[in-house]
Amino acid sequence: MARPAAKELTERELEVMHVFWEQGELTAADVREKLSSLGRDLAYTTVATLVRILLEKGFLLQTNDLRPFRFQPARPFEDVSKSMVSDMVERLFGGSREQLLLRMFEGGKMTRKERQALENILKDSKP
Repeated sequence: MARPAAKELTERELEVMHVFWEQGELTAADVREKLSSLGRDLAYTTVATLVRILLEKGFLLQTNDLRPFRFQPARPFEDVSKSMVSDMVERLFGGSREQLLLRMFEGGKMTRKERQALENILKDSKP
């Protein structure tokens, strides 16, 4: 029976998804090769299993019917990251974005680039 689509990704699944988001349509062997070039040497069977799980969860789409199978992201990074952050804010901070922001910036000074990005977001979100 197929696994229901899940909004949560494991650490390894997320690693694989980042390769797809950066590279586009790939085979499991392509993903393994890219991860290996980044210093993450996983067995082909491990990567193929992760790809199968991501397909079952609805994060990947199979783009051909002949071997080697090719896959591409079913959802863009922006959608998945937004969903994961929203879920984290809800579960960890009880839905409080204020608490998230406090935790993000209490540990050190913001860079000029971070400050400018935050100012732009605040300027664009004025009622």
